[in-house]
Amino acid sequence: MKKMWNSFKIAFSMYSRLPVPGSDWTRENMSYAMIFFPWIGAVIGIVTYGIFCLREWCAAWGTGVSEFTFTALMVAAPVWITGGIHMDGFLDTQDALGSCQTKERRLKILKDPHAGAFAILSCALYFLCYAGIYASLTMDSVRVAALGFLLSRSLSGLSVVTFPQARGSGLASTFAENAEKRTVRAVLVCYVLIFGAAMVFAGKGAGGAAVLAACAVFFCYYRMAVKNFGGITGDLAGYFLQMCEIWMAAAAVGWDIAEKNIL
Repeated sequence: MKKMWNSFKIAFSMYSRLPVPGSDWTRENMSYAMIFFPWIGAVIGIVTYGIFCLREWCAAWGTGVSEFTFTALMVAAPVWITGGIHMDGFLDTQDALGSCQTKERRLKILKDPHAGAFAILSCALYFLCYAGIYASLTMDSVRVAALGFLLSRSLSGLSVVTFPQARGSGLASTFAENAEKRTVRAVLVCYVLIFGAAMVFAGKGAGGAAVLAACAVFFCYYRMAVKNFGGITGDLAGYFLQMCEIWMAAAAVGWDIAEKNIL
């Protein structure tokens, strides 16, 4: 029980800004950390859903607060809660991919702390697209998007303990080496099935579209990582998570819009 509690603390202290007690980063304490990684998505999902409900309440009562204010809050919430660790990986990956260099050079760019032009442009476009998608959320699609934060982290964690590593050092490699892989894989696969089913149940067609989008992004992520980097790193896992979340939200919103136009 103590080992699980320490793994919980390590997962939340590493992948979120939520206040948790400290824990020593030993192999034993890190062995089940990936199991608790998706739980951070539950916090983000609850906050996102709460902001959406507040937006609907304010609109119904005519408070005068702009709907865009709540859209911006929903877009910003994951960054606030995580501290931007996954967005950092997304930006580093965009710089590496945009460089069109060799695998070795791309891996060096991932470790470069400076942001390049591709990172800055990608950041602006990402949040602009995210805001546009979230502005069109409905009650069905916001439930799907909220659950998507759990699915994306389950898939990201699964990639860390399953996909080949691009190098023998780094955050992803550390978690992969110290994980009880058989147990962690089994739990994460169960998470994927449970959260995927929950998304379909919550959003029906919108949920199904989001799950299919997540699977497609997961497949493309594997091919991209192996082809361009020889495997995954912590930055690439963060890149996948950000891409997975925006494509799931886009698929859910797109399905809702198409369904309403058809009907």
